[in-house]
Amino acid sequence: MVLARKKKPRGLRDKSLITNAMTVDVEDYFQVGAFENVISPDDWDSFPCHIEKNIDRILMLFDDCNIKATFFTLGWIAKNYPDVLKKIIKGGHELASHGYGHLRASNQTPDGFLEDICSSKKILEDISGVKILGYRAPSFSIGEDNLWAFDALIEAGYIYSSSVYPIKHDHYGMPNAPRFSFNPIEGNDFLEIPVTTVMAFGKKTPCGGGGFFRLLPYVLSRYAMKKVNNRDKRPCVFYFHPWEIDKTQPLIKKATLKSKFRHYVNIQQMEHKIQRLLIDFNWAPMADVFLEKGDEEACE
Repeated sequence: MVLARKKKPRGLRDKSLITNAMTVDVEDYFQVGAFENVISPDDWDSFPCHIEKNIDRILMLFDDCNIKATFFTLGWIAKNYPDVLKKIIKGGHELASHGYGHLRASNQTPDGFLEDICSSKKILEDISGVKILGYRAPSFSIGEDNLWAFDALIEAGYIYSSSVYPIKHDHYGMPNAPRFSFNPIEGNDFLEIPVTTVMAFGKKTPCGGGGFFRLLPYVLSRYAMKKVNNRDKRPCVFYFHPWEIDKTQPLIKKATLKSKFRHYVNIQQMEHKIQRLLIDFNWAPMADVFLEKGDEEACE
C-alpha cells in the first residue's frame, strides 16, 4: 500500500513537539555490511547501481512532507554519481560523510582511517561546494576499542559524528555509551550523537531505524520514539538506507541466510512505514537539531 502523494504543509505541524533528526545512509545494496564477506569492493562496478532512482524517490517523499534531512554519503557514491549530491543539495538537505568505501572504522588503522575520512570529506566538498560537518561510521563501527577515531575526526575537521550505537550487537555497539549526545573528548566541543534507543525493562532497546524498524510493527516504533520525545524530552535520531525502499534490487544468492534475513526482511513495507513516520513526527537535519542548541545537549 502506498499513501497518496500529498504535501504536508509546515503550518499544520505541532510546533510544541520536539524536532527529531532524519538521516539517510547513502549506500547501495551491494555495499552493505551484511554482504561484505561475499561481495568485494573490487566487484562493485559489476553490479547494477540503483542509488540514483532510490535517492530520487526519497527526495520526493521528503518534499511531499516538507522535510529536510541529513544524507551521510559514501565518497564512492559521490565520485561515481555526482548528480546524486547535487540533487541532495538542491533540495536543501544537509550533506555529510559516510567514509569512502564503507570500510568499518574498527577494521582500519588510525592512519588508514584518517586518510579515509579526509579523502571522503574532500570529495564531497569538491563536488557539492558545501562544507561537510558530520560523519557516520559504516555499521556504527566506533566503539570502546577504537576511541582514537574521535581524535582523527577532529583532526580531519568534522564538527560532529553519529557513529555510536549504545547497544550490544554482534556486529557493532557500545553498550556503555550515553544514550544521548555527548562530548567524547574532554575539553573539546566535538559532538557524538548516538542513534536513538529507548529504555525498556531496564535495557537500552533500538528504536532509531534500520533492520529493527523494518522488523517491528510500526506502532511499536512510533510508541518508542514518542516515549523518548515525551518522557526523556530528547530528539530522536532516525536512519535508513536507500536500498531499504528498493523492491527491485537483485537477490544476493551467495549471502548466508542470516544476512539475507537482515537485509531483505519487510522491504516491501518499508516505504509505507517511512511515509507514516514522516507524517507522525517533526523532522530536520542533524546540524539543525543539534548544532544550534549550544551546550544544552552536549552533556550526559
